[in-house]
Amino acid sequence: MKNLVLLLILSLFSVYCSAQSNPKNEKEKSEMKPSKNDDGEWDLTVIDTQFDYFLNAIAKPISQYSESYLKNRNTFLVTEWNSYYSSGRYRNLIESSIDYDPKEKYGIKFEYKLYQVFAYVNWKYGLKMNGLSGSDTTRY
Repeated sequence: MKNLVLLLILSLFSVYCSAQSNPKNEKEKSEMKPSKNDDGEWDLTVIDTQFDYFLNAIAKPISQYSESYLKNRNTFLVTEWNSYYSSGRYRNLIESSIDYDPKEKYGIKFEYKLYQVFAYVNWKYGLKMNGLSGSDTTRY
């Protein structure tokens, strides 16, 4: 009977230890990385259901921006976002860092959508980010 209890405790302990994730896996899980869709274009998936409403009804149209403008703003905004993430600031809003390479050519659609993610977070949660233009920081 003692051997059975000991065996049960050891097996539960091993299951518990194997279920624990290591810090490397947590870091990998907490980073948003751009990915290419089936057409070979860079894509960004936003799960929040109100984001589509924001994009279609509130955000400025894509024609209002140039790709170079968006790339410059996104480079700054991603750096700001990642600094908030690494410092733990706004922990209730920022749950992951963003893997963004300013040298990569993502395309205007991706750059626009990423920029609008920052504008959306400002609109919905009131998070002030220095990289947003004045007209994109107003709450509607």
